Amino acid sequence: MKYTQNEKILQVTEKTLIVGVDIASETHYARAFDQRGVELSKLIRFSNDAEGFKKFALWVEEIKARCNKHDVMVGMEPTGHYWFNIAPYLKDHKMRIVLVNPFHVKRSKEVDDNNPTKNDRKDPKTIAMLVKDGRYMEPYIPEGIYSELRTAMETRWQIVKQLNAIRNRVKRWISIYFPEFNKVFGDWEGKAALIALKEFPTPARVLETGVDGIIARWKQDKLRAVGRKRASALIEAARKSVGVSEGLVAAENDLAILIEDYEMRMRHYERTMVIIEQLAYQIPGLPEMLKIKGIGLVTAAGFIAEVGDISRFEHPKQIQKLAGLSLKENSSGKHKGQTTISKRGRRRLRALLFQGIMPVTANNPEFRELHSHYTTRDKNPLKKKQSLILLSCKLIRIFFALLKKGTAYDPQKMLNDIKRPLLQEVA
Repeated sequence: MKYTQNEKILQVTEKTLIVGVDIASETHYARAFDQRGVELSKLIRFSNDAEGFKKFALWVEEIKARCNKHDVMVGMEPTGHYWFNIAPYLKDHKMRIVLVNPFHVKRSKEVDDNNPTKNDRKDPKTIAMLVKDGRYMEPYIPEGIYSELRTAMETRWQIVKQLNAIRNRVKRWISIYFPEFNKVFGDWEGKAALIALKEFPTPARVLETGVDGIIARWKQDKLRAVGRKRASALIEAARKSVGVSEGLVAAENDLAILIEDYEMRMRHYERTMVIIEQLAYQIPGLPEMLKIKGIGLVTAAGFIAEVGDISRFEHPKQIQKLAGLSLKENSSGKHKGQTTISKRGRRRLRALLFQGIMPVTANNPEFRELHSHYTTRDKNPLKKKQSLILLSCKLIRIFFALLKKGTAYDPQKMLNDIKRPLLQEVA
């Protein structure tokens, strides 16, 4: 739910108990205050487990009964993943969870004592005072299919990150021990190239195997695209290689481990993508998203995973702000600085939109025409990167309409930004 700061302040009444919690990996600290900032109890320390949560709940109930409070607002910083366990417990016990910006906590902690000290007693009070002043946000905790999809996309992201690291290490290995390998094979991830790296990775092993041995090994896997010509090219490359020829036993072992790790991660990736596809197709509106030329399953499912239930948004600008794509102006007096995006939001959503808009612009006629219009128009032409960011925001609006309203994608509506100025000129 989106509230203004005044509305947030008005939600803190005389019957509201404000609890600030400093979240940590093993031990949490909490302090309780009323709506005026008066402390109602001593600091409590509790562990990050069921016993600790129960101790915290009993402490809250005791204060509520003693001070005649009805509602409880628990404020905390979104410290990594440490708050994930306590949040469902508080929700089940009818306590309202709100989050404060860690940057605000850092800037506000010197208000009381003019001291930059950070400790477990000070932070809960700073958090509670921010909540009292309405400087908080309500967290969105995905449930059901949205929780499943977000977890699956997180798994995919981690696998892709690991695969990229492995790819870089394999490329480094090839450039050290067999740099000519890349002249024979355009991509080391191809089937024939992978077999070569597993069976005869160094120039010495290639020469030892010979043309017939290489062809015979490829035939075992029924590879038809490579034959004697490619095998001869590999032999010639090995003969002229300038790669390092020392420490080859350990080097081959290093590469074998990398290849095994790569193949295992690829199996994990394929399995995860099957799960993502099964989950994503349960979301109404996904088939319409995929009808947009250039939009693939990863972009569509990733958008839904990051945004969650679309019904919680009233306007696409809220999603734009969530992605950190809202505009930030830097001006003072006569000086007008450059307007940029805020980058305050979900960075993966922002990255996914920017990476997704590039193939869309390349393959989709409507987006390509709009991109051309933005970068070549007479009045205020945009740089290419600025245009892509603007198109990312337009993609948000399209996704919002498809998911929220259930409408079909209309390519002609995409071109309205071009046609409207032309109509005004004619008039």
